[in-house]
Amino acid sequence: MSEVRFEVSDVAEIRFCVSPLWETVTSLWALQQPGRHAIHLPWIKSARVLARRRDLAGAVDLLGAFVRPHSWLPDFLTPPPASPLSDIGEELATVLATPPDEVRRDILITEEYRPLAPLAQSVADDPDGMLPRLAGAIQVWYDAALRPHWPRMRALLEADIAYRARQLAGGGARLLFDTLHPAARWDGDRLVIADKWTQSLTVSGRGFPLMPSVFADKAPLISCSNEAAPSAIYPARAVGTLWEGLGRPVDDDRGAALGGVLGPARARLLELLRAPGTTSDLAHRTGLSPGAVSQQLGLLYDARLVQRNRQGRAVYYLCTELGLALLEGDILRGP
Repeated sequence: MSEVRFEVSDVAEIRFCVSPLWETVTSLWALQQPGRHAIHLPWIKSARVLARRRDLAGAVDLLGAFVRPHSWLPDFLTPPPASPLSDIGEELATVLATPPDEVRRDILITEEYRPLAPLAQSVADDPDGMLPRLAGAIQVWYDAALRPHWPRMRALLEADIAYRARQLAGGGARLLFDTLHPAARWDGDRLVIADKWTQSLTVSGRGFPLMPSVFADKAPLISCSNEAAPSAIYPARAVGTLWEGLGRPVDDDRGAALGGVLGPARARLLELLRAPGTTSDLAHRTGLSPGAVSQQLGLLYDARLVQRNRQGRAVYYLCTELGLALLEGDILRGP
């Protein structure tokens, strides 16, 4: 069991953020253990092909020396983002600025649970020379395997943050942490996580970033030493919708009823919008033209079944509570 202790002022410093660096690093978990991460199989199939490419194999090997099953990640490799929506370049700059002694210490701490891989030992032996190579490997893997999917991943993570922020605003730290994950609970002045570790951290005025993650699949994870900035990573909601191509079939009685009310195209779009999506993304996933998707989304929006939110140049759509009630059959069943 692990715990993170808060003082009263620390609760006010809880913040949410999205980390492309974290997702890039931990994507190797899914690549290494596809059975455990079966929800990501559509991505894993393409990522395996990429990992075998001659220009990428070295980067995957170097990063894989740190990202191994049943082992901790060194904290310097996944620092909490400084802003809610950092980009990969900003995060890698933080990694590159890590003092050599801290790099060495963070790597050696992980040896407590599993012997170091030779490439990891080489970074610990020569942080100044090897850290730029490691950061370069992360950038290369992100560009090849994550960047094409990042808008969809980021939208899902941002939707999770919006939900958690409502929990925090409506019920404080207790409601937030009690609903964060079945393994997490709030106990007086601390977050308690039922995991296999025995970590005990104190926030001590350093802030407490919370990061939803696509590739975290079990209990929330926290940083492994009091020297590192404390943070927690937890599995995001609705990850099952992330890699959908055709999505879940709408062939049961509920689905047929929904299709009869909305029409097959709008019912399909509403189902996909359990997680955020753009017009072009939805067109790709459904086979409809972008114009047809845009028209159907307009009708769903007018009916208050979906909401829309602009992020830069992209507009993301997501089910409203009314839309979710319709999907779950609460409206169709009636009282």
